[in-house]
Amino acid sequence: MSRICSITGKRPVKGRRIIHKGQSKKSGGIGLQLVKQTKRTFKPNLKRVRVRAANGTVTRQWVSVKAIKAGLVEKA
Repeated sequence: MSRICSITGKRPVKGRRIIHKGQSKKSGGIGLQLVKQTKRTFKPNLKRVRVRAANGTVTRQWVSVKAIKAGLVEKA
């Protein structure tokens, strides 16, 4: 199942979770050091909704919540 919005084209993107340690310079330390980076994916907020097409047919599509709130989709 592909997690891609059929209206906006939003899809999962890859990124990292960054972990720091140490005491900040402001509070008397030597600053924050980078300890570890772990890979992760940012998934879009998608819902499966029934959408009315321009010709009147009804289909089910994965649509992002941002597109639904913006009114880009006519729900059936």
